[in-house]
Amino acid sequence: QVQLVESGGGLVQAGGSLRLSCAASGRTVSTYSMGWFRQAAGKEREFVAAITSSGGSTIYADSVKGRFTISRDNAKNTVYLQMSSLKSEDTAVYYCAAQARNFILIFNPNYWGQGTQVTVSS
Repeated sequence: QVQLVESGGGLVQAGGSLRLSCAASGRTVSTYSMGWFRQAAGKEREFVAAITSSGGSTIYADSVKGRFTISRDNAKNTVYLQMSSLKSEDTAVYYCAAQARNFILIFNPNYWGQGTQVTVSS
């Protein structure tokens, strides 16, 4: 079993930055690939970024490429999403997710966090 708790969400002006954190607990968390998804009001949840268990490979949605960076610290069992040059369309609830399989080109989470709200004001 893996538990995921997100933090770091909030209100930020367009063009600003924010860093989300996801604290993971569970016996084999360091072997999971991790990802971030988001869901805007009235829209479906969408993939944002993912990282392999070692942190050696990452993948991003085209909409955030070059602006967001996913990273992880396995010693702290924490995954981060650094968001820069934020736009109003980045406003959403952001969810951390864990996948037992270490193949991130297809990311189907086994576990989800509860989500954290990010609001970008224009």
